[in-house]
Amino acid sequence: MPNRLEAEPVPRRDFLGLAGLWTAGVAILGSLLGMLRLPNPRVLPEQSSRFSIGHPEEFAAGSKRILPGRNVEVVSTEQGIAAVSLVCTHLGCIVAPTPEGYSCPCHGSRFGLAGEVRGGPAPRGLPWLELSRAPDGSLVVDGKREVPPHTYFRG
Repeated sequence: MPNRLEAEPVPRRDFLGLAGLWTAGVAILGSLLGMLRLPNPRVLPEQSSRFSIGHPEEFAAGSKRILPGRNVEVVSTEQGIAAVSLVCTHLGCIVAPTPEGYSCPCHGSRFGLAGEVRGGPAPRGLPWLELSRAPDGSLVVDGKREVPPHTYFRG
């Protein structure tokens, strides 16, 4: 005869019913949590490859300027204005300007002042990017269109 203080064993049918209810509850809770994440985008839009850098008068001959937030250096010479990408052609690291040109801190590629390869594993020089003039007179860099090295915007 069972003691009053001991709990009665749960019959098998009741246990299976409770297990089914708990499983359904967890599945519903999981799907609700998943639906709460739907309004938030998983992939954010990337920056536009075309961007304005200012008017040509802002770039004095002989000056260089790295654009904040963009991996581009604007070089102004007597021949005109050019935009050089600072993304290493080896594995996509960001190169740093040096007195001799550019240097990749990750894998040791070295580039000259015009972006030509001077050493290291980089297969080709730094890309020069196309510059054009917008209707408002400002210069626009197109990060997806390369031009031959020493191609300057004269305007």
